[in-house]
Amino acid sequence: MGRQGLSSARSSPGVGAGLIVAASIVVLDQLTKVWVVASLDGDSVNLLGEFLQFRVTRNTGAAFSVFTGYGPLLGVLAVGIAVVVVAAIPRVERRLERVALAMVAGGAVGNLVDRIFRGEGILDGAVVDFIDFSFFPAFNVADSCITIGVILLLLSSVFPQQDELDGGANHAATAPAGAADAPQKGAANADG
Repeated sequence: MGRQGLSSARSSPGVGAGLIVAASIVVLDQLTKVWVVASLDGDSVNLLGEFLQFRVTRNTGAAFSVFTGYGPLLGVLAVGIAVVVVAAIPRVERRLERVALAMVAGGAVGNLVDRIFRGEGILDGAVVDFIDFSFFPAFNVADSCITIGVILLLLSSVFPQQDELDGGANHAATAPAGAADAPQKGAANADG
């Protein structure tokens, strides 16, 4: 894509909407974390008995508490992922894929904010998780958005747009009535 193509992609309304989605996710994620830390730290709220509760936990690892203790490395990876995903948004034409990438970017930045501001050193903060199903590791709004974004990207790759399937043939289907038949009638008249 040349400079002109990249410039027009950045100025398209979908890019701005994607960035708004990502920023909204970061804000929502951080507001929910501030709320649960201020009101529930050390306590829990049973929403559906012990099956589902809000309970504050702190995760120094990656999703589902894997790689515990590798916070700074995960923080650097999160920065890289966020930069790559945000840079990809202008290059994506399909709305579903832009939204999915925005969800992944917003979730990555939401958890990155925790790593930056909830620790004593650089990128060593713990991510606040609080949605706790009894049978699954605790998670947060950012984790949910990352997961949903990845699922949407997978669905998008499995179910391509209709015009990708038929090579653009659906454009003939939207032509005015009789327009597709006109060349054939003319060709038939020329032969006979």
